[in-house]
Amino acid sequence: MNAPIRLESERLVLSLAGRDDYIRLRDLVADPQVQRFLGPAPENPTADMFSRTLRAAGSWQLYGYGMFLIREKAGGELIGQAGVFQSLRGFGKGLDDVPEAGWMFAQKHWGKGYAIEAMTAALEWFDGTQQETRVACMIDPENTASIRLAGRLGFSQYDAHAFSDGATVNLYERTRPAS
Repeated sequence: MNAPIRLESERLVLSLAGRDDYIRLRDLVADPQVQRFLGPAPENPTADMFSRTLRAAGSWQLYGYGMFLIREKAGGELIGQAGVFQSLRGFGKGLDDVPEAGWMFAQKHWGKGYAIEAMTAALEWFDGTQQETRVACMIDPENTASIRLAGRLGFSQYDAHAFSDGATVNLYERTRPAS
């Protein structure tokens, strides 16, 4: 990877995480409403977000794509994270060693259209720079806002997965013709 990737949409700036951004992301997911669809809350949120941020950086380094930090153009506030990263969930069903879409936003920014704006920019960039034709994602069945967003982005449900603790996720994919 040569220069860091930076995208702009009408209201947002999408950029790669910096060294200390894991602290800001930890604070973003400290909100129980944001955390509730991300799986069980970690015992050590700081260490967990540090590890997640390193994995995201590794996706950029090894695959040439990954998660973006999302900031408002007006003021530069960090409002979320979104993009496509390399995934290996370990339960098969089309989510092992594939590009996976993901997004999360601070609750005070829900309902403003930021998620569709950010993910549209990220997916357009991904489609224009990567050879991969399939992107998957997993969404909690109760997360109706993300299910609607996935549909608007061209994802359709292809399966579901039940974890050993009884939690389930719906599995989605979007494909595009090979170029």
